[in-house]
Amino acid sequence: MREANRSMPPSTVIPVLIYPDVREAVDWLVATFGFTERIWIGENHRAQLNHGGGGLIVGDVRGDRVPPRPGEVTHSVVVRVEDAAAHCEHARANGALILQEPVDHPFGERQYNAQDPWGHQWTFSQTLADVAPEEWGGVSVGDAG
Repeated sequence: MREANRSMPPSTVIPVLIYPDVREAVDWLVATFGFTERIWIGENHRAQLNHGGGGLIVGDVRGDRVPPRPGEVTHSVVVRVEDAAAHCEHARANGALILQEPVDHPFGERQYNAQDPWGHQWTFSQTLADVAPEEWGGVSVGDAG
């Protein structure tokens, strides 16, 4: 069993995204995508955010750590939400670039894709139904939990 550490998000997987201005990015992510602030580290060095049961670290530019470059996609972060359509409208109203409107998928999720002003891409996913992977062409391997 994993021990708790109040200095780290409780999530098992914690993405670290690089932004040129940590404070500006955190304020935007909180207002637009519904994250909550957890911990600040240094003046503008890092911040930990929560969303539901997940965590995210916003890091500053330094050394080889750089934000996304236009025309390149190296990652996307998937975040579970209760209502993808309402979340999408809120994100749009707060300046997110909507790359794909909410779509219902055969694997039981309603998802939309957005990009923040710094080029990070996000997928927000609402569960509609519990669907076995074999029903849409997937293959279950190992522990699904």
